[in-house]
Amino acid sequence: MRSVSRTRRSLQWVGNTLLALMLVWTLVPFYWMIATSLKKDREIYGFEATLIPHQPTLANYARLFAKTPFILYLRNSTIIAVGTTIASLVFGTLGAYALARLRFPGRKVIARGLVFTYLVPPALLFIPLFAVMSTLRLVDTHQGLILTYLSFSVPFCTWLLMGYFRSVPLELEEAALVDGCTRLGSLVRVILPMSLPALAVVAFFAFTQSWNEFLYANVFVNSVEVRTVTTGLTLFIVEDVFFWGPMMAASFLSALPPLVIYLIFQRWVVKGLTLGAVKG
Repeated sequence: MRSVSRTRRSLQWVGNTLLALMLVWTLVPFYWMIATSLKKDREIYGFEATLIPHQPTLANYARLFAKTPFILYLRNSTIIAVGTTIASLVFGTLGAYALARLRFPGRKVIARGLVFTYLVPPALLFIPLFAVMSTLRLVDTHQGLILTYLSFSVPFCTWLLMGYFRSVPLELEEAALVDGCTRLGSLVRVILPMSLPALAVVAFFAFTQSWNEFLYANVFVNSVEVRTVTTGLTLFIVEDVFFWGPMMAASFLSALPPLVIYLIFQRWVVKGLTLGAVKG
């Protein structure tokens, strides 16, 4: 018994140590980003570089809002991320319900194709997608970026929701159909209320992916009026000069929306991920 208890304590100590290291690994970049954004130039460059800002200042934030169109970048990212999230929820829900509940030829092939589509690297798709967007005259538009982001968000959302919809007892849906509900009515009134954790995970994934995406936004957008936050950060690099203060201030502010959303819906997201590990 003593050996078993010692083994458990050792494993617990190892687990706690690994968690502490992962916590430090996660928090150090955030600290460095915040600390750099509060430093003066002489504390960032030269011989007076410090780990802790000795004279904290908000000059970098004031410079960010006064001399750059950062507010416009935030607005564009919000429009694109919210539009992608809503469209992913709608198309992912309808597609997952059709694949999980309906019986039609090619259903399994389509379900597997969704997984393969999601696994294709974006670097292989931006050239054909650019050709499609150019033909549709959607280059350098919010709508074009939203349609492009759906290429990787809808397959994942559909695949994830399929497992949740299959876990809902079929008898509940049949009872709703007997009571006069249509297929769409049973989806809205029976399946979706029981799949709220999955919907939270899907929404959080679609929002964060579209908010943080860089490659497509950099290729498909040229004008400042449509530029997103991630591509706007590159404007703080001029040839071989890096404006670290404003760049870190912009990086910190751009990281806040996904963090705030996760903190608000943390319970549903954790529950959805945990149930997905069991039901998937």
